[in-house]
Amino acid sequence: MIEKEVKTISRDELRELIASKKRFTLVDVLPKDHYEQEHIKGAISLPLEEIGKRAKTIFKAKDELIVVYCASFECPASTQAAQKLMSLGYTNVRDFKGGLQDYKQAGLPIETGIAKAARAGQQCTKC
Repeated sequence: MIEKEVKTISRDELRELIASKKRFTLVDVLPKDHYEQEHIKGAISLPLEEIGKRAKTIFKAKDELIVVYCASFECPASTQAAQKLMSLGYTNVRDFKGGLQDYKQAGLPIETGIAKAARAGQQCTKC
């Protein structure tokens, strides 16, 4: 089977997408404890190893825009997550390769702590 090429999104494109208020889902694919420490503002937590189990309950339409990210340019998890989502039939997936590190270095807004995650609608197992 030939793997489809993963489409990417740059930091500036992501910033513009967030500012545009268009509907999309921003997904942190790092382990939950990393997400609870800090994540891009508005992101949900869906660790790479949980995508196969939880994607259908989170993403209702196969063509909705999904942007995944991990820690940095060196981290392969976001590309793996995008490939996994595409293999499940999701057709509008983008990989923000720069990840949290690139986003933070640009001075863009992040959230920290479990309380913020809970307010963003995440289920918090430690609250």
